[in-house]
Amino acid sequence: MQIHIQAQGGVPIYLQVMQQIKYLVASGRLQPGDELPSIRTLAEQLIVNPNTIARAYRELETAGVVEKRRTAGTFVAEAGSPLARKERLKLLKQRVDQLLVEAFQMGFDLDEVLKLVQQSELNSQQPRKG
Repeated sequence: MQIHIQAQGGVPIYLQVMQQIKYLVASGRLQPGDELPSIRTLAEQLIVNPNTIARAYRELETAGVVEKRRTAGTFVAEAGSPLARKERLKLLKQRVDQLLVEAFQMGFDLDEVLKLVQQSELNSQQPRKG
């Protein structure tokens, strides 16, 4: 698991860790049941205070993204968790908002963006829910 932090970015380190772990889970790079590095190990890797990692893990657990198992460590929660789904939807909404801002800045309107989404090659490969 590769996490990169920027100390000068203005975003608190624990939030950077959280956002990157959420992304890794949402993108499928971390699967339900995968074990996260221990707090101490990740803190040493990132050269940060262990309390920073502990806070990130606590917040992720509250959000339903990870779960602690007594004496066994911290693991990615099952994808079926409603809280984990809520976090994935939140992440997706942020990405959609970013896409729309960029599209509007380039002069595209909402209808053009929706048409591109519908024509997307990935769209044709996804199973339809219904």
